[in-house]
Amino acid sequence: MLIEIEMLQWNWSEMRRWRRSLRISRSIESVASAETLWLFLIEPERIQKWCVPIRKFRHTGEQRGGVGTTFSFEEKAAGQLMKLNFVITEWVVNRSLAFRMTSGNLVKGYEQRYTIEAIPTGSRFTCTEDIELPYGILGKFIGLFRRSFSEAHLERMLLELKSLAET
Repeated sequence: MLIEIEMLQWNWSEMRRWRRSLRISRSIESVASAETLWLFLIEPERIQKWCVPIRKFRHTGEQRGGVGTTFSFEEKAAGQLMKLNFVITEWVVNRSLAFRMTSGNLVKGYEQRYTIEAIPTGSRFTCTEDIELPYGILGKFIGLFRRSFSEAHLERMLLELKSLAET
């Protein structure tokens, strides 16, 4: 009986871990300061320069910064227009920014977190995305096939950010 309970607990833990269809995390080092990189996270005009797939970005409330700020963006993804609404869940100036999807199409859930870490040569910038795709188990398989494309896409965006921040 005890073994069965332990197995059920383990399976529940595994199910929670598998809820995310796709997790991607990439880092890049830059000679740019944390202050410079931070501006590329909070100013809409700068965001659109390095987040190339974003077609439109706008704040959806009066608040323009800090936890609770809401915004939306439209992004071209897999040939379709993805329209997502977000709320900022973490805001530590020059250190970290995170947000989660509150509504949208094409994905079931979307969270993103950026961190900026001081290193001897400048800064290390890390982006982590957690995307929950629809369609249950089919969505997980789609995630497996999309992973390499999404990773390469994120790497290109980080290289663009590095280039912009260092000029």
